[in-house]
Amino acid sequence: MTLSLLRASIVEPVDLYWKCGLANPHTSHCLGSGQILISCMGDPSGGGKGGFVLLDAETFEVIGNWEHPGEAAPFGYDFWYQPRHNVMISSEWGAPKILAEGFNPAHVAEGHYGTSLHVWDWSTHKRVQTLDLGEEGAIPLEVRFLHDPDATEGFVGCALRGNVFRFYREPTGKWAAEKAIGVPSKKVEGWILPDMPGLITDILISLDDRFLYFSNWLHGDVRQYDISDTRNPRLVGQVFLGGSITSDGPVRVLEDPDNQLQPRPRFIKGKRVSGGPQMLQLSLDGQRLYATTSLYSGWDKQFYPEMVREGSVMMQIHVDSLKGGLTLNENFLVDFGKEPGGPALAHELRYPGGDCTSDIWL
Repeated sequence: MTLSLLRASIVEPVDLYWKCGLANPHTSHCLGSGQILISCMGDPSGGGKGGFVLLDAETFEVIGNWEHPGEAAPFGYDFWYQPRHNVMISSEWGAPKILAEGFNPAHVAEGHYGTSLHVWDWSTHKRVQTLDLGEEGAIPLEVRFLHDPDATEGFVGCALRGNVFRFYREPTGKWAAEKAIGVPSKKVEGWILPDMPGLITDILISLDDRFLYFSNWLHGDVRQYDISDTRNPRLVGQVFLGGSITSDGPVRVLEDPDNQLQPRPRFIKGKRVSGGPQMLQLSLDGQRLYATTSLYSGWDKQFYPEMVREGSVMMQIHVDSLKGGLTLNENFLVDFGKEPGGPALAHELRYPGGDCTSDIWL
């Protein structure tokens, strides 16, 4: 009998501070060199700083900054690279010390949240272009290139206004961005603001580059779009899984541009879903979509305190990968409220052998 042991490696915050001047690591991608690249959201004082840390993939020791001195972006969050086109594109959330306080609309006006995508030269590690998406693109989060390594386009979900932008390379070699999908805010009463955005918190693209999925954490729905024509995405699937506008809750929708009834609360195996769909992951065959409900503990406490008390869940959605369509699996639920030492707030989802949000082809 052979036993194999998995060695746990921890990257200490002090190593990021002293070696890279960075803090709050977020997204990691493996590189063709065998190294690991991790984006960071801030500096050690909690201010915004979009830099990158290189790790040795064998020892997990911090090698140093990926970007050159003075090249860091004002804010950091997610990134994706396409080596065939010598490009990496990164996004922005906000200053970590501001995020920890929960969401305050005044902080947006004060400039504590990002609105830009940053274009990096993959070979020189220099920031060569910034695409300011403006108010419509406030808080651009998850960046997804098409999986086809020859493609020169992708999408980013912009949380605050409920928009998805398409970014692409122009014939001149410069990069540009345009709004591709918009989820209109709903006029409401009984909430902190008179208008409730969908708050797009995660997006992903199927491995065949045919469908794009995203979650509206506040409205409570997951959407599927056919992106065969990337300039004209077409809604082909939608399912509500909790959220802030359920029909039995304190919020009343006064005006809905989508002309939809307030959804009923969602129960799975007798448990009510607290919170809304947040992080997504798709099976490699494109037929099973998974969603968890926790975004960030400071924001979870503000918008879904009952989820913090009860723990988050993971749900499974059946996908029609031919014509499009989403249906909740009523017999699948992972309840993190029952974890030892719980309740727990589960966030990211990963497939052991690679998945739709981590695989990058060289």
